[in-house]
Amino acid sequence: MAKNLLIVESPAKAKTINKYLGKDFTVLASYGHVRDLVPKEGAVDPADGFRMRYDLIDKNQKHVEAIAKAAKSAEGIFLATDPDREGEAISWHIAEILKERGLLKDKTLQRVVFTEITPRAIKEAMLKPRSIASDLVDAQQARRALDYLVGFNLSPVLWRKVQRGLSAGRVQSPALRMIVEREEEIEAFVAREYWSIEAECAHPSQAFTAKLNKLDGKKFEQFTVTDGDTAEDARRRIVAAAGGALHVTDVASKERKRRPSPPFTTSTLQQEAARKLGFTTRKTMQVAQKLYEGVAIGEEGTVGLITYMRTDSVNLSLDALGEIRDVIARDFGTRALPDKPNFYTTKSKNAQEAHEAVRPTSALRVPSQVSRFLTDDERKLYELVWKRAVASQMVPATLNTVSVDLAAGSEHSFRASGTTVIDPGFLAVYEEGKDTKGKDDEDEGRKLPPMKTGDRVPLDRIHADQHFTQPPPRFTEAALVKALEEYGIGRPSTYASIIQTLLFRKYVEMEGRSFRPSDVGRAVSNFLSGHFTRYVDYDFTAKLEDELDAVSRGEEEWIPLMEKFWGPFKELVDEKTESVDRSEATGARELGIDPKSGKPVSVRLGRYGPYAAIGSTAETEEEKPTFASLRPGQSMHTITLEEAIDLFRLPRKLGQDGGEEVSVGIGRFGPFAKRGSVYASLKKEDDPYTIDLARAVFLIHEKEEIARNRIIKEFEGSDIQVLNGRFGPYISDGKLNGRIPKDREPASLTLAEVQQLMAETGKPMRGRFGKKTAAKKEAAPKKAAKTTAKKTTKKTTTKKAAKKTAKKAAKKTVVKKAAKAKTAVATENDDAPF
Repeated sequence: MAKNLLIVESPAKAKTINKYLGKDFTVLASYGHVRDLVPKEGAVDPADGFRMRYDLIDKNQKHVEAIAKAAKSAEGIFLATDPDREGEAISWHIAEILKERGLLKDKTLQRVVFTEITPRAIKEAMLKPRSIASDLVDAQQARRALDYLVGFNLSPVLWRKVQRGLSAGRVQSPALRMIVEREEEIEAFVAREYWSIEAECAHPSQAFTAKLNKLDGKKFEQFTVTDGDTAEDARRRIVAAAGGALHVTDVASKERKRRPSPPFTTSTLQQEAARKLGFTTRKTMQVAQKLYEGVAIGEEGTVGLITYMRTDSVNLSLDALGEIRDVIARDFGTRALPDKPNFYTTKSKNAQEAHEAVRPTSALRVPSQVSRFLTDDERKLYELVWKRAVASQMVPATLNTVSVDLAAGSEHSFRASGTTVIDPGFLAVYEEGKDTKGKDDEDEGRKLPPMKTGDRVPLDRIHADQHFTQPPPRFTEAALVKALEEYGIGRPSTYASIIQTLLFRKYVEMEGRSFRPSDVGRAVSNFLSGHFTRYVDYDFTAKLEDELDAVSRGEEEWIPLMEKFWGPFKELVDEKTESVDRSEATGARELGIDPKSGKPVSVRLGRYGPYAAIGSTAETEEEKPTFASLRPGQSMHTITLEEAIDLFRLPRKLGQDGGEEVSVGIGRFGPFAKRGSVYASLKKEDDPYTIDLARAVFLIHEKEEIARNRIIKEFEGSDIQVLNGRFGPYISDGKLNGRIPKDREPASLTLAEVQQLMAETGKPMRGRFGKKTAAKKEAAPKKAAKTTAKKTTKKTTTKKAAKKTAKKAAKKTVVKKAAKAKTAVATENDDAPF
């Protein structure tokens, strides 16, 4: 065993670093976090100085044991987790575990930081060990405690007032609010009509267009002309005044410089990868992680290609600057190289991430040389990082903009503009992507023919075009990340997880590349905005982030920060739990009266999503209302009375098949066709409102045929069957599902073989409505389970009593889970669990 133990987070990084450090070191991975707060109430105790109760993470326990075993015989222990606040906390947790086990006695424990995984960087870092930064650990503990207290106290309120299974996050909630408020802006938007007027000029050298900028002696603005008749009248007057030609009255030429953007930070990398490569934030971080941890580059071996990708810094080291400048001079000439390096500043005061920008570890590794060793996604992202870093150190681009004014008589004039590149400078390597094009972008690359004052330019035609103002666009990932950063909400390293949480919770949906809030998401956001306004306020959230950063810099103490937050927050949670009415919380809307029944029509948010109701939903009413689920794409916030009434056309009776009624409807799991007791899901292309009998019967027969072919083999006297599932053959006894080896023919299996396979590979079946059945049983309180077991052993116990006991146990489980704010994720009932 080597005398030194070095601990990193990922196995890929461990493998790479192990090659660099040699035989004196054993390098092990923690596989990320090793401890977390115990997943139950009381894990953070505000009454005891916010004491935090941690427990080992089950999936990483074996890795912790491996680290502990290696630590026993090691003389020196080096903690080399990631160089950010979270990485510092992981190092602290590992140190605490080793200390609790008495494994640090007479040993040195040191912290080292690698911002790039290269031989030079590793060796330099090992010469500069330090102790664990307690300020960074305190900041991370405060962040984790805040997130826990918000989640475990606010989520149960959502369960009771909005819908079971919901969650509220300290940072995800303001992000959701942004998306919801943008959607409300779009819905409230009223389009305005306006008209533009353009001249098509037939210059002998080159045809071009010019836009009207003066009408009847006054400046022509966007809403000067707002209807077709006025536009046509203006066009005729201009044509008459022009007399077949426009006269050049002014030519202005202006040279300007465009400077390169700084090298990437985490957020700008995420934004640019979304705009240029179509990557999600999550994908960007996954690919960047791989490039950072190391890729095998031919004879060079495994080497990290980019520096650490979680950073707010735009700085570049002197070594990196020198190498980049050498590459620029070599590949683009000395004209492209400024006299001195370009330096950039960032607004961030964050000490935790005060290292370098995201850059190539060596600019000498040009993309064309390493591309054959990379996957397509790795190649694209590496090229983006390399080009941005190199371009940041090049001279500005020199552009020339020419504007020409052209008169049509004495009262009207047009303007044409064009921008040409005189010297591309950094544009020879890289140009930043944009979400939308502006006027400068439209003119760029457009070259006007040579003109001078007094020239007469022949006129081809003048045309007027109708336009309508557009609502603000929905947020794309790039736009949301940019907005979060501008508001100071969260930190760049958290953006990917924020977005992933919103999607996983189904608070938002992707419509193309944009976010659209779901009705559930809107209900959550509107409830929090209405009743917990302060805690989803952008400025409050940003200020809290700044205070956490101050803790990381040692400027504030974390416990006073927690106390200042906790008191008012807990008081508000308690008050709203009692005072808020549920129908108000879910955003129920009264749409009008059903003309057929004379009853009120409303839309509401129920347990399984939004629905429409005809009739009163009050519990005191004797006559129960009728319900219908909203169709995909419909929203309870925009649906009309007519659209809601149309939903009640279902279920539709289509006719008969084999003497049984065939109908279609929409259930909890979507639209279906039904005949007798047989249900068949409709395909994506099938509309339950228009599907005909023949198609419905086909789907039902198809379902029956699949069912007939489902059983491959049965065994007399045994519940085990060999079955066909949608993921291939498997075995099942109705409680457990088991695997079949790939090299075995399912139909040839014997009873003894399937019994052995079930014993070796059997796993609990997944229920239609929740988690694995075994997990449900384990979740029931021990007291209830013991009571049930005791009662069922008595001969006098009836089936009715047993059901009652089970019902009570299930009820206790739900209450307990609600208190914990644990969300049960509904899963589809699979034919096989693998």
